Amino acid sequence: MTTTASQEAFLQAFHAEHPAVTAEAFGQGRAPDGRSSYELLCDRVTGSGRVLDLGCGDGLLLELLAREDGRQLAGVDLSPQSLALARRRPALSGARLEESRAQALPFADDSFDACVSHMALMLMGEIERVAAEVARVLSPGGVLACVVGGGAAGGEAYDRFLGLLRATIEDVPASQRIPALGDRRARSRDGLDAVLGPAGFGAVDWETVPIDLSGPVDQVWTAVSGLYDLGPLEGATVERLRETFYAEVRDITTAEGLVPCAFKIHIATARLCQPRGRGR
Repeated sequence: MTTTASQEAFLQAFHAEHPAVTAEAFGQGRAPDGRSSYELLCDRVTGSGRVLDLGCGDGLLLELLAREDGRQLAGVDLSPQSLALARRRPALSGARLEESRAQALPFADDSFDACVSHMALMLMGEIERVAAEVARVLSPGGVLACVVGGGAAGGEAYDRFLGLLRATIEDVPASQRIPALGDRRARSRDGLDAVLGPAGFGAVDWETVPIDLSGPVDQVWTAVSGLYDLGPLEGATVERLRETFYAEVRDITTAEGLVPCAFKIHIATARLCQPRGRGR
């Protein structure tokens, strides 16, 4: 089994058990202006009539995109379970939702004006093929906009959770550790420039935004425990991690019962100048 195939097999198995995990983890988070990372991403493709969501999951982002009248929407995902949830959203009754790899998109050339991806591009292997396929299905001048994770935004609960998680993973056998996911170049501006430039995209615009996940401890745990690293862990191990986390954040919980928790996202945007291989 190839490395990419191993990655995709893990992701499919994880999302079969947790088909809405990304929306559950990040849907409650808010930027300083009060909007979610999904809403911030929608801003990057305002006015685009034909939009593809790469790694659409349960369809939350597509549902937000559907608020702009007259749009033609499509989404692809590896998980049939996540797509089943997306198909239940009334706003997506006219959307084309396909079980597909991003490295071989089931769409004709010039099918879209924009492509979005929320916390998914950074998980994809063979990223040059992904970039080439996105360039192929976008019209010249089309926009690729994606959200990628940026780690903890200072101290408090997210930092503490990551420390506990690292210690937990160090103590478990290799069979309970996730494979390396995606390509690290998708997590930095320079890396994305190196990948997207040869496919015909212009320079990447890069914005870093803090996302506040603060809330009651149960809500914060739901958000942080959505990380893929917990997927292979035994139930008893996860329960011990949960109990330790609850104890660890007790001293920073406010009188109102809120646990301060924040992380960063990066919003990367690039415009397709001239797809490689197309005539001028």
